[in-house]
Amino acid sequence: MKRNIKITGIGSYLPKRIVDGAEIDKIIGAKNGWSEKKSGVKQRYFVTDETASYMGAEAAKKAIADAGIELNELDCIVSGSGTMEQAIPCNASLIQEQLGLQHSGIPAFDINSTCLSFLTALDMISYAMESGRFNHVLIVSSEIASVGLNWSQNESSILFGDGAVAYVFSKTTETDSSHIIASRMETYSAGAHLSEIRGGGTKIHPRNYAEDTKEDFLFDMDGTAIFKLSYKLLPTFIEKLFKNTNLTMDDIKMIVPHQASASAMKIIRKKLSVNEERFMTIIENYGNVIAASIPMALYEAIKQGRVKRGDKVFLLGTSAGLSIGGILFEY
Repeated sequence: MKRNIKITGIGSYLPKRIVDGAEIDKIIGAKNGWSEKKSGVKQRYFVTDETASYMGAEAAKKAIADAGIELNELDCIVSGSGTMEQAIPCNASLIQEQLGLQHSGIPAFDINSTCLSFLTALDMISYAMESGRFNHVLIVSSEIASVGLNWSQNESSILFGDGAVAYVFSKTTETDSSHIIASRMETYSAGAHLSEIRGGGTKIHPRNYAEDTKEDFLFDMDGTAIFKLSYKLLPTFIEKLFKNTNLTMDDIKMIVPHQASASAMKIIRKKLSVNEERFMTIIENYGNVIAASIPMALYEAIKQGRVKRGDKVFLLGTSAGLSIGGILFEY
């Protein structure tokens, strides 16, 4: 399971428009303070004229500069995002274009497992890097949730925000302590329809958009049912992930969860028996940024100095599917 790769560069981009709880309350017709109390989100960012590929490229430029490499040194560009800018081509191709690499030939493709897309992309690509296929890989999660929210579903629409984060991962030597320790993903399609957008694909094509189908093109979620199923599956999942690692939760410096909701994360933190200092939450100021949530929270943990070289980190989340995913690594 060990893969000798490390984070060498990080970058983020946030849209210009900040939307606070008071504005959300007006949109949904709730009393002032209701959305913040219910969701734990004080503010989030919504796009104005930004596209997902533009945001992703801006975050990528910062990550590449942080890594100290040139654009043409990238061996692969992966978009690990849960939303698409357009149906075809993939987000990664559009990000490559935004980076001015149209004639580079650098392979660019998407890996989408909704909210777990960044983890899945890192997990899969790390094996290719370990085998020697790639030395420097850019993974970008760029999400625009705001356009697909159903404002008649108050408990889900008040949670989400937009933004992008990018990482450069580089191959290391055996003498470098940074590496992926273990990873795991499980999918339980018994929960496949608890979180979905039914329209937009071949089942309910955009040409069939009508008054009686319009809600099929918006985000639909049963948050309570998702949490109940996830909470039931989580203990066994974590046990399997940690098996054969010789690690316990006490060895982990920082747990970085998917920023699903403030209430869900609080319950999960108590379930894991870890204090607030070792549990990274950013939902208060970002909302749920879909697949960008985990890498954005990790980005903040690194920038704030809460994760340092040599620290062991646990990335953990759930996604539509229903899937559970986790990666243990030494930063």
